[in-house]
Amino acid sequence: MAEYAKIFKAYDIRGTVPDELDESVAESVGGAFVRLTGASAVVTVHDMRTSSPLLADAFGHGAAGQGADVVSGGLGSTDMLYYASGSLGIPGAMITASHNPAKYNGIKLCREGARPVGAETGLTEVRAMAERGLPVADGTRGTRDRSAVGSIAPRDLLSGYAAHLKTLVDLSGIRPLKVAVDAGNGMAGHTVPKVFEGLPIQLVPLYFELDGTFPNHEANPIDSKNLVDLQRAVVSSRADVGLAFDGDADRCFVVDERGEIVSPSVLTALIAVRELAREPGATVIHNLITSRAVPEIVSAHGGTPVRTRVGHSFIKAEMAAAGAIFGGEHSGHFYFRDFWFADSGMLAALHVLAALGSQPGPLSPLLSEFSRYRSSGEINSEVRDQAATTQRVRAAFSGRGGVTTDELDGLTVSGDGWWFNLRPSNTEPLLRLNVEAPDEPTLIDIRDQVLGIVRDDAG
Repeated sequence: MAEYAKIFKAYDIRGTVPDELDESVAESVGGAFVRLTGASAVVTVHDMRTSSPLLADAFGHGAAGQGADVVSGGLGSTDMLYYASGSLGIPGAMITASHNPAKYNGIKLCREGARPVGAETGLTEVRAMAERGLPVADGTRGTRDRSAVGSIAPRDLLSGYAAHLKTLVDLSGIRPLKVAVDAGNGMAGHTVPKVFEGLPIQLVPLYFELDGTFPNHEANPIDSKNLVDLQRAVVSSRADVGLAFDGDADRCFVVDERGEIVSPSVLTALIAVRELAREPGATVIHNLITSRAVPEIVSAHGGTPVRTRVGHSFIKAEMAAAGAIFGGEHSGHFYFRDFWFADSGMLAALHVLAALGSQPGPLSPLLSEFSRYRSSGEINSEVRDQAATTQRVRAAFSGRGGVTTDELDGLTVSGDGWWFNLRPSNTEPLLRLNVEAPDEPTLIDIRDQVLGIVRDDAG
């Protein structure tokens, strides 16, 4: 029997196949999702994992069994699902476990217009309905007379997706570029060739073969060890830039022409400046562990920076509330108002290529103005008591002159040119530390002070 409590997460459904997530679960979720939304049609897309086509078919049968017509998009990236949901105006489901190991799979849901579905916006109700079982469809779904069982029809979404992205970024007149791309055997291997079609790009492909067993490395570019092959390829091929995508290709990381990894905060600042040039005075969202350079640069270019908690549900909600033109996260997620406030790694990549290709110089000097501080990256520590340990850190710093604290998300402490954030994990007994400072000695000093307290409490 499926353990629904285990596989339903805050933002999606995810578990091992087939013991936690199988076709019967997917079918129940598909039916429950139609009951939740009252939709007359839904769209499905799936990644390259061995189990994904079967789970997508099962989800579709569950949805059709509740009276909805199903647009079966087949292979695609998560942002292709958002494109389909947004352009067709219907809810959707992406079958993927993103960067998780091969034994996992999952389901990401969105309402029409690519609006996210999480625990507080319908996922809890989907779980409850799927757990207790669904009644036979009564033929009242949607706004027109219909039979109780909907149709299932395949549709090519890739061409429309690629064309739409290129309407959102001006790539006309860019110079020829050599671009190395590490798809990690994930969905970028399917989408990149189509998106790059017609552009003056010489592609250096790494691991474009779709393979959900991930034979070369994990499709998780936030872990630097998974970028080593791309770094080597950029240098050896003398590429202008390297791009790395995760398994479902909704996140993008960048390597410059020297083989150096570019901070997602730097990319956030670059894209923000480009969007502000298009719409002066617009609002840009950033989460609280992106670099301090981001709000500084947004303000300097006439924009309004808005700080949010970590997590895509918070940033998407704030973007919609503020009508923000763009939002960026430290994790490599980039959100665009004109892409239904959804995130797209491919769209972020196109912005980088447009910026690089519209001027004659290499990438590293182009990005230098957006990199102002030294960063620790995220450091995880296991502790016995997250709250008590955080309180000890707060007590150690709050009495110091010139130091301020806030608790928007965990504990953020700011001093003279430096800051750190200490956040509890929602799923593990961990505290996550991020530190930023104007120079390496200050960074090391603050980092070691905090870790000295945190790890004294380690379990």
